[in-house]
Amino acid sequence: MPLIEFSDKGLYCRQGNFYIDPWKPVDKAVITHAHSDHARWGSKYYLCHHLTKPLLQLRLGDNLYESVDWNEPVFINGVKVSLHPAGHIIGSAQIRVEYEGEVWVASGDYKTEDDGISGAFEPVPCNTFITESTFGLPIYKWKKQLDIFEDIKNWVAQNKENKKTSVLIAYSLGKAQRVLMPLSEMGLPVYVHGAVWNVHQALVNSGWKLPEVTRVQPDTPKEDLVGNIVIAPPSADGTPWMKKFYPYSVGTCSGWMQVRGNARRRNTDAGFALSDHADWYGLLQAVKATGAQKVYATHGFQSAFSRFLNEQGIEAGEVKTEYGGEEEESKAAEETEEIIMDNG
Repeated sequence: MPLIEFSDKGLYCRQGNFYIDPWKPVDKAVITHAHSDHARWGSKYYLCHHLTKPLLQLRLGDNLYESVDWNEPVFINGVKVSLHPAGHIIGSAQIRVEYEGEVWVASGDYKTEDDGISGAFEPVPCNTFITESTFGLPIYKWKKQLDIFEDIKNWVAQNKENKKTSVLIAYSLGKAQRVLMPLSEMGLPVYVHGAVWNVHQALVNSGWKLPEVTRVQPDTPKEDLVGNIVIAPPSADGTPWMKKFYPYSVGTCSGWMQVRGNARRRNTDAGFALSDHADWYGLLQAVKATGAQKVYATHGFQSAFSRFLNEQGIEAGEVKTEYGGEEEESKAAEETEEIIMDNG
C-alpha cells in the first residue's frame, strides 16, 4: 500500500488518516498554501504553516486551524508530517510525510528562484516526490526576476510619459505582493483592486511590512490615477471596472506570456513572463535534488514532463488532480498547446 494514495477527494495518507490539499471536505486537511485550488472550504481541521494561517482565515473564514513552523514535526496517528519552504507564495509549503522509514513529499506548487518574499525553495530528500508541472515544457525558461522587474518599470515609465495609467494584471495572492516591491521603488502612487487590498490588509495585520497602497474606490478621482499604477487580478481585466482608468495600458504578469501568442490572444498591451511556478529547468532541478526513485507529475503538462523523466531513467507517472483548475490557468494552457501546434 503506498504511503499516499490518489483518491477522489485528494492526496490521502491512509495510515495517518489525513488528506493533503483535498478538493472535497474531509476530517483532516494538511494544506500546502492558500490558493483556492489547494485550500478549499468545508474540512473540519486544517494544518498549515504559520504564514498561511491568516490567508486561510481570510479566504475560508473561521475554522479549526493548527499552524506550525518550517521543519516542525507533527505526528498524526504515528505518521511524521513536516512542512518545508516551496517558494511559490507567502507561506507556501511542501508536505513531507514519513512512516516506517518511507518518505513521500507533496510539493504543492513551487518555484526555485528566491523572489525575496515567498521564501527559498528547499529540496527535501525523499523516496517519492509528487510534483506540479504547470510549465512542464522546455519552451518555458524564465528570465531573472530583476530583469523582468526592470522591464516592468521601464513600461510604467513610458506609460507615465504618455499620460497613461499602468494597469498590471497579477493574482491577488502571490503575484500582486511580488510586483508591489519593485514598483514601490518608483515613487509613484500604487492603487489596487479590492481583492488585492483584502490580501494586502490580511498580511499587514499579521505583521508583514509591505509598501503602502491605496484601494480603488468608486469616488477615486480619475486625475489621481493618470500616469500612476494599478494592480488588479485577472478577473478584473476587460470589465467595466477598468473604464475608470482610461487612457490606460494593460500589462499581464504571467508565465503564460512566455509564449508570445498568448499575449496577442488576450489582447494585452504588454506581457511579462513572471511566474510563481518553476520553469522546465526548475522542475528538473527540483526533481533531481530530491533524489526520489519515483515521481508523480500532477497539474500542468504532466504527460510531457513525466515522459521526459522516464526517458532520463527516473521512474515517473502522471496523476489527474483538481489542482491548477482555475479558469485562467486552464484557458492559458489550452491556448499554449494550440499555439505550439499552429507553429508546428
